[in-house]
Amino acid sequence: MKREMALCAAGSRDWPILWSVKEARTRRGLLLHDVTMAGLQELRFPEEKPLLRGQDATELESSDAFLLAADTDWKEHDIETPYGLLHVVIRGSPKGNRPAILTYHDVGLNHKLCFNTFFNFEDMQEITKHFVVCHVDAPGQQVGASQFPQGYQFPSMEQLAAMLPSVVQHFGFKYVIGIGVGAGAYVLAKFALIFPDLVEGLVLVNIDPNGKGWIDWAATKLSGLTSTLPDTVLSHLFSQEELVNNTELVQSYRQQIGNVVNQANLQLFWNMYNSRRDLDINRPGTVPNAKTLRCPVMLVVGDNAPAEDGVVECNSKLDPTTTTFLKMADSGGLPQVTQPGKLTEAFKYFLQGMGYIAYLKDRRLSGGAVPSASMTRLARSRTASLTSASSVDGSRPQACTHSESSEGLGQVNHTMEVSC
Repeated sequence: MKREMALCAAGSRDWPILWSVKEARTRRGLLLHDVTMAGLQELRFPEEKPLLRGQDATELESSDAFLLAADTDWKEHDIETPYGLLHVVIRGSPKGNRPAILTYHDVGLNHKLCFNTFFNFEDMQEITKHFVVCHVDAPGQQVGASQFPQGYQFPSMEQLAAMLPSVVQHFGFKYVIGIGVGAGAYVLAKFALIFPDLVEGLVLVNIDPNGKGWIDWAATKLSGLTSTLPDTVLSHLFSQEELVNNTELVQSYRQQIGNVVNQANLQLFWNMYNSRRDLDINRPGTVPNAKTLRCPVMLVVGDNAPAEDGVVECNSKLDPTTTTFLKMADSGGLPQVTQPGKLTEAFKYFLQGMGYIAYLKDRRLSGGAVPSASMTRLARSRTASLTSASSVDGSRPQACTHSESSEGLGQVNHTMEVSC
């Protein structure tokens, strides 16, 4: 039996406050229920569960040697796809039925600018050593990329998604857990809609499921005439408040975007992202033959991010039984950069909710390994109406608003909006 849990880290970075979530009895999704926020008491489980499905700790410790020895170095590949070459960097090699972690960056960035801070975070490395990690760069966005020839047709967002099965096939992955940011989140969501059997789960940061309207298109064109490309992209990555107050971070990214990413190639990617169509998803039961993401999804957005409205709307269109929505306090447009610790904690328990990594080291609490059921505090949003509460037998969800008391015990909240 898998213990399914989810977490969003507390605002305090120094000492975790513990709370509990009861066992969920389904493999798919994050069936979070019977949460008590009043007591905030520690929950520990005496039994040690295997790290991965179907493996005991001894077997896994032995199998992880493929990541801890010679294969820990990143290796670069240029992979042929139906729509051109894709630059990919990979660490490790496939092992059994274990999924790969596959990332896709936002427009204006590449895998290094988007994910280095997150994946170099110490606790994140503790997680990723159990998986092969594959970073995908959008065409022409990698460091040192040659400029595309004049007249080159950059792939559409749908075609970018259709390039990913070639990566999966090239490395022999059976399925992947995707982590995407902004434009990369859109690409991975489209990939999961077209090839659902290849996707085990998705972490979508700052996703906007909507295409650009005429007004947005005109505003983007006008911005392009009055601002440099790096400054235009910065307004996509950061909120106005961040642009004014977090000048050191913004200036760093302005320089990196201008110097590291080929500007002509970036312009093509930027134009294509702003020409995207609606993601065309609907919550099951709202329209006939509704299409939605079939895998577990964790939506992430900072509470001061320009993409907040888009992520909220995306949450309203996904299956509430498999979706978790995390709004990160004191975080802006790049939570994986500014709050890597919080996102790592959330990702850890998202994986655990799918049956992976049930036992991890937590150096903050003790010198040795402790059950990963020890979590930091989750603060529920008081303003959100959690319309996804339903019973375990799958009856129709009923709207409810959860407070921080234990009054709601006995209810099941599949989709949970939290502030952390």
